[in-house]
Amino acid sequence: MPFETWAAFAAASAVLLIIPGPTILLVVSYALGQGWRTAFPMAVGVALGDFTAMTLSMLGIGALLAASATVFTILKWIGAAYLVYLGIKLFRAGGTLNAEPRTDAASAAKMMGHAWLVTALNPKSITFFVAFLPQFLDHNADFLTQMLIFETTFLALAFANAFGYALVAARARNLVRNPKAIGIFNKTGGTLLVGAGIATVAVRSGS
Repeated sequence: MPFETWAAFAAASAVLLIIPGPTILLVVSYALGQGWRTAFPMAVGVALGDFTAMTLSMLGIGALLAASATVFTILKWIGAAYLVYLGIKLFRAGGTLNAEPRTDAASAAKMMGHAWLVTALNPKSITFFVAFLPQFLDHNADFLTQMLIFETTFLALAFANAFGYALVAARARNLVRNPKAIGIFNKTGGTLLVGAGIATVAVRSGS
């Protein structure tokens, strides 16, 4: 795999992960209510959930890739359009992070399981991966090797992101409840998502 492809995937993944979604809302809720001790179990649960959703998505993508190059190409175009759609939706989102503190005394195992369920069983997660991952796959290269590299990279970033959000929420609670800060997050992330979708189309058209 060319280093440029891996670097582009890692950068895009980092941008997408930092954007607040259902999983991050759950992480922040636990951290607001129970402090920094939630960081590790929640981060592990998020990583396991992303592993589940990402593996299911990759297996489906692999089947499409093996069945028809044309269908796979169509999927890439649909994925690019989906990234643009997500970017516009995020850009227009408000500046609030609706995460209420969870005051129930949950064990580490319960928090981990909750994070896994929310992340893995969210249909949007699989839909997102199906739209996102094909943009970086090379149908001429070994699929399993690419799958291993992409999953390892994404899961490491997902763990670090959830861990970081939990620590910030526990120690800087005003920041995660600041509408201006969340608004900047949403507009920046939305702009980058739209740019990623357009860049994908431009590269594909040029080639």
